[in-house]
Amino acid sequence: MTITNSQQSIYILKIACLRIGIAIESCTFAVNFTSMTEQLTPIEFDSKSHSQETLVDLYRALLLPRLIEEKMLSQLRQGKISKWFSGIGQEAISVGVAKALEEDEFILPMHRNLGIFVSRNIPLKRLFAQFQGKEAGFTHGHDRSFHFGSREHHIVGMISHLGPQLGIADGIALAHKLSKNKKATFVFTGDGGASEGDFHESVNVAAVWQLPVIIGIENNSWGLSTPSSQQFRCKQFIDKAIGYGIPSEDAIQVDGNNILEVFEAVTKAAASIRDNPRPILMEFMTFRRRGHEEASGTKYYPEGLIEAWEVKDPVDNFERYLLDQGIIDTSMVTQIREEIKQHIAEELKESLALPAVEADTQAELDFMFQDFNVPIVEPSSKKSEMRFIDAIHSGLKQSMEKHDNLVLMGQDIADYGGVFKVTDGFLDQFGSGRVRNTPLCESAIVGTALGLSMTGYKAMVEMQFADFVTCGFNQIINNLAKIHYRWQQNADVVVRMPTGAGVGAGPFHSQSNEAWFFHTPGLRIAYPAFPSDAKGLLCRSFEDPNPVLFFEHKYLYRSLQEEVCEDYYTIEFGKAALRRTGNSISIITYGLGVHWALEYIDEHALDADLLDLRTLAPLDLEAILTSARKTGKVIVLHEDCMTGGIGGEISALIHEHCFEELDAPVKRVASLDTPVPFAGALEENFLAKKRLGEAVQALLDY
Repeated sequence: MTITNSQQSIYILKIACLRIGIAIESCTFAVNFTSMTEQLTPIEFDSKSHSQETLVDLYRALLLPRLIEEKMLSQLRQGKISKWFSGIGQEAISVGVAKALEEDEFILPMHRNLGIFVSRNIPLKRLFAQFQGKEAGFTHGHDRSFHFGSREHHIVGMISHLGPQLGIADGIALAHKLSKNKKATFVFTGDGGASEGDFHESVNVAAVWQLPVIIGIENNSWGLSTPSSQQFRCKQFIDKAIGYGIPSEDAIQVDGNNILEVFEAVTKAAASIRDNPRPILMEFMTFRRRGHEEASGTKYYPEGLIEAWEVKDPVDNFERYLLDQGIIDTSMVTQIREEIKQHIAEELKESLALPAVEADTQAELDFMFQDFNVPIVEPSSKKSEMRFIDAIHSGLKQSMEKHDNLVLMGQDIADYGGVFKVTDGFLDQFGSGRVRNTPLCESAIVGTALGLSMTGYKAMVEMQFADFVTCGFNQIINNLAKIHYRWQQNADVVVRMPTGAGVGAGPFHSQSNEAWFFHTPGLRIAYPAFPSDAKGLLCRSFEDPNPVLFFEHKYLYRSLQEEVCEDYYTIEFGKAALRRTGNSISIITYGLGVHWALEYIDEHALDADLLDLRTLAPLDLEAILTSARKTGKVIVLHEDCMTGGIGGEISALIHEHCFEELDAPVKRVASLDTPVPFAGALEENFLAKKRLGEAVQALLDY
């Protein structure tokens, strides 16, 4: 369908409304239909500032994803790929963004941004292998479609949760700002994804920290089948900018179907924030002409809406403009199309010939973590008395001195020194660039930590209380834990978790939540019981390029002290410590449970092994089984609730491997299956310590 002026466009709208068969004002979808069609004015190109070479290059780049997608839709129908998210009608946004940015500037795309990947010159053979789930793809068959990234091409892939990539973009932008690299970062989201809390958190962080990031919202007016009128009440996304302190001149609305307008707007914005770091909110007005993904269809669209938007096709309109201007001719169009189609066909043929992925259990396990070979540093003889909190402070301080690329982030950790004063004095020593107070937004900050890691930094996030990690759960579970398995990106992030009860803090400041993460592959978990272990394990955590959750029991912070090496040293993960030796019974525990067990053993002169796990992931299975076989009677003790606790897994492992050597069933001792109560008597009754003696006697008598 050809349009040459606004009158024809208005005529098309009227035809679309007539097809609906009812006056537009009385339709239940009137608001959405009206907002969608308000953009249907002819595309007006202005190429005066561009060379002929640039215009032809943009045309080729715009045509490539369209022709690839036409081929992939055929592959989908033939069952050769399993899923497809169409970007037909939105190619100008992806291509314009990719062409406007420097090749070493990061882009964080979403479902419909095929043009980003191909404009960054990713080999089509490997891209097609990714779509086919083959070993040669970027995720080696571990994830699908565009759920991958490539450091080589400065692309960071999305996850299905849509919002978390915004926080990652903040981290990448922060890294550039700290390094004084004049670079822009561009992150995509959609009108549906912008409803998520991650959008608010990440835009707010970008504004507060004045990060050089462009937040691009593809406004196609639908979140799968839900119209924008049911997603938000504001007229347009750029209206939201002022609420974050982003001035109106940095809230830019662009015709997303006009390749030149996109290219020019992004070029200008990127150049501006390279010299003057700050976030820019950019809204691209467009339309999704096919379903959210092919299986979902488009039956929810008002009749005539797709046809009405076809007149704004970014490829056809730009091609027609170049023909009208004499920049290309029909023979050149034919030649370019044939060259691209032939290239696609050749690369597809080669990718189809690649072998299917074959399952290899050991290889799958090896994908979980990035290997690193940093020797263990043994403690020196120079020691002094330190409380648990002092040891954490010392280990963190010496890690900051050792790793000048380590950035600390958390609520109140700078001037105030943290609510437990772990980082007291750090701001003066290391500066506000590396010791950063954060807004109350755990998800965005964990995402920021991951973004820092992608650019060569190390990051620590302090959860003010371990309980608050629920607000950053998605980033930890679905980004930090899975990213190396998905596309071999390390996550050099440590999340410190002040945890546990016994301090009268009630249900929201006392939870033991290590089991939530113990179940998730891809995370390392430390849970020291002594100051010396806390320092050595914390220092080791920062040497590890993989994500570490570091649990610190609040009750132990100032109630426990011992001789601790003053110099830097490290302790290997996965090595338990035998705190007492005996032959009658084994008590296997960690954290505060170690001290409960020590107290009971010493008071009752118990002939017992006491095994302090120190780290939960990895577990020291050899030490667990050795003690169980030796005594034949085992108690697994932990402060967490009984049901679903780590004790169940340890008990199962012992029964599985040591059944014939056991003299009694393994017994679990844990806290009640209730929230942690506030009142002292109730908290004491809640905790596992109250039931330890009875369990020991019952097992000895078995």
